[in-house]
Amino acid sequence: MTLVVLDTETTGLDFKEGHRVIELGCVVLKNRKHTEQRFHSYLNPQRSVDAAAQEVHGITEAFLEDKPVFGDVFEAFLEFISGAELVIHNAPFDLGFLNHELELAGDSRRLQELCRVTDTLKLARELHPGQRNSLDALCRRYGVDNSGRSLHGALLDAEILADVYLAMTGGQTALRLDAPMSYTGATTESERRESAPNDNFKVIRASDEELTAHQSWVKLLGEHSAWGPLDSSGSD
Repeated sequence: MTLVVLDTETTGLDFKEGHRVIELGCVVLKNRKHTEQRFHSYLNPQRSVDAAAQEVHGITEAFLEDKPVFGDVFEAFLEFISGAELVIHNAPFDLGFLNHELELAGDSRRLQELCRVTDTLKLARELHPGQRNSLDALCRRYGVDNSGRSLHGALLDAEILADVYLAMTGGQTALRLDAPMSYTGATTESERRESAPNDNFKVIRASDEELTAHQSWVKLLGEHSAWGPLDSSGSD
């Protein structure tokens, strides 16, 4: 299954007030692994950028003057996402802007009609009710590095969200060859067993209430996973 993790930056908060998309960024995950596939474009909104919005993303009107308009790139964008599932944080915001851009470009299609959409904000609120679920908060919760996010950026945020989504849905992002490895010095199976700690740990079994809560959590993840229901039996 191909996932396209998507984010936008805009001139303001509400497309109904005439605000436009000024940056569109997408990254592709295949089989729960990062790929090199990217779609990224800055866009000339043909209007001013609100000062408050510029403080968030740092994109100026002068920078956008020579950039393409949405109508120049939307066909390539739709081809890029065709057949994929979109993963978006606060999907109604981005979908509202992008569908409005399609309408202005003379295209009556809607992204949610072309692709399945997973809203990671909705998923986070279901998994962590009553907690902060902004992208930065989720990075802290799941240990995702967002140290380079001094300003928002569509492509950068899509890359960060990809890691957050994989962590939220319980999967390793990819094998990183430079990651530190734990080594005990054991080289054979018997040596590894002998080198393992030999403490007599007390076994505390889950209560019926805890098991029920776990099953509900696994079911929720399965409903939001592109790979269908998860196996919660605990078997290898």
